[in-house]
Amino acid sequence: MKKTKLLLGAAASVALLASGAAFAQSAGSVVVYGGAAQITPQVESGDLTAPSLAGTKVDVKKASSFVGGITYYWTDNISIDLPIAAPFKHDVVGAGAIDGVGKLGTVKSLPMTLLAQYRFGDAGSAFRPFVGVGPTYGYFFKPRATAVLSGITGGTASNPTTLSMKSRLGATLELGAAYNVTKDWSASLSVTKTFIKTTGSLSTGQTIETTLDPVSIKFGVGYRF
Repeated sequence: MKKTKLLLGAAASVALLASGAAFAQSAGSVVVYGGAAQITPQVESGDLTAPSLAGTKVDVKKASSFVGGITYYWTDNISIDLPIAAPFKHDVVGAGAIDGVGKLGTVKSLPMTLLAQYRFGDAGSAFRPFVGVGPTYGYFFKPRATAVLSGITGGTASNPTTLSMKSRLGATLELGAAYNVTKDWSASLSVTKTFIKTTGSLSTGQTIETTLDPVSIKFGVGYRF
């Protein structure tokens, strides 16, 4: 008898969770989430303009940071996602003819993205893959040059070379999936590809065109209101 009651209780709990999750991602829902992301630039560097050693290029290293955001379900299948991230700090290193010289500087990035998403399945599905697309504004700020960069470009201790990176508009594609743990709590994992370029400028007057096109991996835990 006791075993039967336990089985009935377990079945009731499962049924309660199933019914509670039935509208976890329905039209009008707002999900606030938090987690982490890693950005890995897929760099294709041009050459630093003259005067410089022929083939002088750069590479931009990956960076990680905390990320959150808000997702609004316009319909059961269409959502609007606004990621909100802390800045990412990237190392800029030598490549091409100056490969191996080490770190040339650092720069912080703050990608500002708005995604329109299509979620497969219905509102009662526990597991829902999705795709997304939208614009991204890549904001680059607080560049810091190293003595290595000054040495390569003719800077001195009293007049060191400084650098900057131009902020640009790009486009982002997204592929991901969300899993509803309960009717209110969910977890999500997504991969994005952003198509964006930038122009690096030095205080010595030289410039370098760089394609960044980063791939980002984001994990988050969300709560539905």
